[in-house]
Amino acid sequence: MITRFAPSPTGPLHLGHAYSAMLAHDMAMAANGTFLLRIEDIDSSRARPAWETQIYDDLMWLGLRWPEPVMRQSERQAVYQDRLVTLWKKGILYPCSCNRKDLLSAASAPQEGAPLVGPDGLIYPGTCRHLHDRSGPFPSAAVLRLDMEAVDLALAKSVGDVVLARRDMGTSYHLSVVIDDAAQGVTDVVRGADLLDATPIHTLLQNLLGLPTPRYHHHDLIRDENGKRLAKRDDARALSKYRTEGATPNDIRRLVGLPEQ
Repeated sequence: MITRFAPSPTGPLHLGHAYSAMLAHDMAMAANGTFLLRIEDIDSSRARPAWETQIYDDLMWLGLRWPEPVMRQSERQAVYQDRLVTLWKKGILYPCSCNRKDLLSAASAPQEGAPLVGPDGLIYPGTCRHLHDRSGPFPSAAVLRLDMEAVDLALAKSVGDVVLARRDMGTSYHLSVVIDDAAQGVTDVVRGADLLDATPIHTLLQNLLGLPTPRYHHHDLIRDENGKRLAKRDDARALSKYRTEGATPNDIRRLVGLPEQ
């Protein structure tokens, strides 16, 4: 078994991150497998070296260990580009020039019975789907969407044409995560229930790219006393604050409902 924890260095780790990381680590250790750490830093506008350093410190304090070197997505742009070219040649990607204002405008007049929001937010109405020639050279500096109507009609209705390449990143979460899981041989993906709706997108991409599909384990989210899910902006619950207040790794395990070690 190979599991992984793949945080983005855009803020402090909180109890929800600790739960997911420790759960993935515990599963791998119980199976005499391997636990991997991957840094998902494709969003260079938000990623910070200081947060990446804090990730390593917090996870090591929790008692987690992983092989070196750690995979960093910012170093894998050529791999993502190559896979995008593969999909482009299949004729299932198209450039999109819509901005958020365009999407909000389209959402104000939805088709009857159509959902407004999917796992990526507002469901894209396909405005640019038939506006561009897909037989030309690969548009390396464009926003690229997957033509869901061409590959999965059910997802076309519930998810829409998801973005696989952003202009400022050259890739997207959906694309990079499935490519990297395959590259690292991940057999079991442990992640929160908030990503449950993204899993059909990922299995579809795996099929389109000829990649293996790991087993997915979606755990409950850790919430505050008001039932609100924790987020990185909820700095009061950052692991670093628990550490400075004298908490131990087993204290964190008790807080999130995992057995002590």
